[in-house]
Amino acid sequence: MRPSKVIYDRANSSIAEAKASEFDFDEIFKDADWFHWSGITPALSEEARALTLAACKAAKKHGVTVSVDLNYRKKLWTPEVAKKTMTELMQYVDVCIGNEEDAHLVLGYKPGDTNVTSGDLELEGYKSIFTQMKKDFGFKYVATTLRESYSASDNGWSALIYDGNEFYRSKKYDIRIVDRVGGGDSFAGGLIHGLLTKDNMKDALEFAVAASALKHTIKGDTNLVSIDEVETLVGGDGSGRVQR
Repeated sequence: MRPSKVIYDRANSSIAEAKASEFDFDEIFKDADWFHWSGITPALSEEARALTLAACKAAKKHGVTVSVDLNYRKKLWTPEVAKKTMTELMQYVDVCIGNEEDAHLVLGYKPGDTNVTSGDLELEGYKSIFTQMKKDFGFKYVATTLRESYSASDNGWSALIYDGNEFYRSKKYDIRIVDRVGGGDSFAGGLIHGLLTKDNMKDALEFAVAASALKHTIKGDTNLVSIDEVETLVGGDGSGRVQR
């Protein structure tokens, strides 16, 4: 029942004070395929908001795929400021990732009767907001993790993706949590890897969910697993047996 608590100590940090003029975006994006950013970055300062916008514009100029994890953080800014800033940035995004709380507080979409505290999910609500988000912003893919909170230590974990034609929900993992910080980042990283290497969005989503499920078993916010370990879990081996 005891939740994790995060402290943000980002004031006056280098990224909070960085200016767009300090970056050679033409050189940065010259050979790039993908640019991913988090909603935490523009929340840090006015300078960081301008920097994020400049980076997104430059990425699109160079034909780079842009993805975002909405990542609303109430300790950093208000829903009103977040919505104004993020709505402008969404026009440069191809792949939008965010849970139900992020979509509601950042962009104003609420998925039906889903309750983020209890973990009660209404999938039809997600389908409705995904359709609207794609219509409003032209995303190629919209994806979200689905967390069912049995307790602070035990969660159900799956995900949903939409490409404009099909909604797909991944398999669900019942996970015993060691550390849930970084779960969303590992999902985003896994999804990007999957969309770049897999034949279809379903396989990409299954890879992302398995990668992030494994992250919940690792202390710290870095996902210290290999591709082979993720593929083993995707293949159905979640036994946890010691490998010698």
